Amino acid sequence: MESSRTHRARLLVKFVGIDDRTTAEALRGGLFVASDALRGLDPSEYWHHDLVGCRVLDRGGLELGVVTNVSAGVAQDLLVVATPRGERLVPMVGEIVRAVDIEAKNIVVDPPEGLLE
Repeated sequence: MESSRTHRARLLVKFVGIDDRTTAEALRGGLFVASDALRGLDPSEYWHHDLVGCRVLDRGGLELGVVTNVSAGVAQDLLVVATPRGERLVPMVGEIVRAVDIEAKNIVVDPPEGLLE
């Protein structure tokens, strides 16, 4: 890495030998950080890749769907949840996401009416 800076809640990184946007865009999705090099997280933070595959449950334990992706949002991240009725977006906010258990691969939600319908 040559340099980095934040811009609109994103990290912009300049790599040695990558001098134009076209070359940089070609690397998208191809750069990875080794798991032993990841920074520690606060208790309310999660790596996106750890959330993918988690079952989404209501407070009573009923399975509502499965997280297929996490979309980085401006205000908060959004869980992309595959439900029997199609794909739904669930904001990662405390009022909705009540518990995350990465080990058990479960996320408990208390969605407002209509969010997952």
